[in-house]
Amino acid sequence: MILRKYMSLLGIGSAEIDLVLPKDTYRPGELITGYYLIKGGTIKQQIKRIDSELIKIDQSKGIEKIIDAPTILTSKLIQSDELYKISFSFELPSTIPVSSEKISYRFNTKLIFSEGVESKDQDNIYII
Repeated sequence: MILRKYMSLLGIGSAEIDLVLPKDTYRPGELITGYYLIKGGTIKQQIKRIDSELIKIDQSKGIEKIIDAPTILTSKLIQSDELYKISFSFELPSTIPVSSEKISYRFNTKLIFSEGVESKDQDNIYII
């Protein structure tokens, strides 16, 4: 049991997060809804928060810019092998530029624990 705890602190067998969205194409000003799917690891872990940054990538300039970064603060205890859903919603700015060969977008999601390595997920979206 102690070995599993230390392995999860290093990220081996720790809980994982996945941002599940119903589609990947959206319009400026649209409300994006979905959910976070959290799958418990080999031991129970205390969640501290969930961060989801909407990132704009400008390929022509080599720049990544955070558009917005909603955070959910929680003290949920995820049991070993438990599946847990938390709803997600995000309203895109009405002035957001559309995706192109040079401009793309993604959500970077991080599940941060009281102890241990954070779990990460990336989801690309397209603005039309």
